[in-house]
Amino acid sequence: MPAAAHVPAATAVATVAAPPAFAARATSVEGSPVREILALTQRPGIISFAGGLPAPELFDTEGLRAAYDAAFALSARRALQYSTTEGAPELRAAVAARATARGLPTRADDVVVTSGSQQALTLITAALIEPGDVVLVENPTYLAALQCFALAGARVVAVPCDDEGVLPDALAELVARERPKLLYTVPTFQNPTGRTLPAARRAAVAQVAARLGLWLVEDDPYGDLRYEGEHLPWLAAHPGAEDRTALLGSFSKIMAPGLRLGWLRAPAALLRAAVVAKQAADLHTSTVDQLAAAHYLATVDLDAHTATVRGAYRERRDALLDALSRTLSADCAWNRPEGGMFVWARLPADHDATALLSTAVAHGVAFVPGAPFHTGAPDPRTLRLSFTTHTPREITEGVGRLGAALAEYGKREGRAVPSVLDPDLEQHDEQPEEQVDDAGDHHQAA
Repeated sequence: MPAAAHVPAATAVATVAAPPAFAARATSVEGSPVREILALTQRPGIISFAGGLPAPELFDTEGLRAAYDAAFALSARRALQYSTTEGAPELRAAVAARATARGLPTRADDVVVTSGSQQALTLITAALIEPGDVVLVENPTYLAALQCFALAGARVVAVPCDDEGVLPDALAELVARERPKLLYTVPTFQNPTGRTLPAARRAAVAQVAARLGLWLVEDDPYGDLRYEGEHLPWLAAHPGAEDRTALLGSFSKIMAPGLRLGWLRAPAALLRAAVVAKQAADLHTSTVDQLAAAHYLATVDLDAHTATVRGAYRERRDALLDALSRTLSADCAWNRPEGGMFVWARLPADHDATALLSTAVAHGVAFVPGAPFHTGAPDPRTLRLSFTTHTPREITEGVGRLGAALAEYGKREGRAVPSVLDPDLEQHDEQPEEQVDDAGDHHQAA
């Protein structure tokens, strides 16, 4: 066997070349501040109003365990095998039946199962958006949607809003001027503001889309979490929207987010394009999770379980609103959502929620500053408070800590320290019922 050739030292590589640079989109889009704040608040003792997390003690753990057992018992080989991109037929049929029951006639073939509704948004973006295309959003809006559109190279433009959401006349003017591809909206219990678009405006938005040529992407992760008032039809159910609306849904808020199960309902041509995008992304959503969810929906009364969740969340929302009114000063403001997971608040003039956050964490409480949710110039005073994770008692304690942090922040920054309200005073009644700032954010005076 011949000896290995000797490589002279002079021929060794003198320098190492760096690999090519990342794509510009990978470095220009920032990570989610919400995820970073969640990591910050993992230490024991923090009462966090930051993450929009369902309450884990309300998960139907026994029912879901039984559903997974059934998925393996009925056909373990199928549960562990590859599946179709569109999703398990029985789960698609169950989703279609639930949508039909809510007033939107839907066939199983109208639905694709996705790995969370976030993936559904990613697939629609891949199918519709070219770099440089205009995407319209509410202001403020869901942070991960802004990340998704930025990664696609879209130019994101905010639609004028008021305390009830999108202004249809302003939307029409913007569509005529900007010629956008789509409007992304969370019309029911919006993230982050909690506001809900009224029925008349939904119909008007559908008509604008039909008249001027616009795709509608309707994200509805919170629609089942209504605590008061009447259910409103989806945008997709209004005349003019039938052939141009992608409806995104999720089981995360009513079943469990760890399942990572969402769904997409869209016109046939758009659905086909989304299926191709999904094939390139992950082939299909987890088979075993789909079969377990389908069995759960077939054997458990999900509506009854959701009613239990709503009752608990309603109590927690009310505890947060009561604590805010009894703790913060009259120059703070917040809204009263009819459902969902969030209260949108605003600090006094010259305050900055981002600057307040570190002081709040030092006091054992956390929230999400409102600035990252905005397109364009943000209102630095705004913040989002999630009320679903903690008990009413913990919520009351957390708001007390927030009030102490706000007082310390005011002293340190040399601002007037907001006075804490006497618990026996109902000062809300002496203030205007609602305020709408220039950015259209919804607040209720404290």
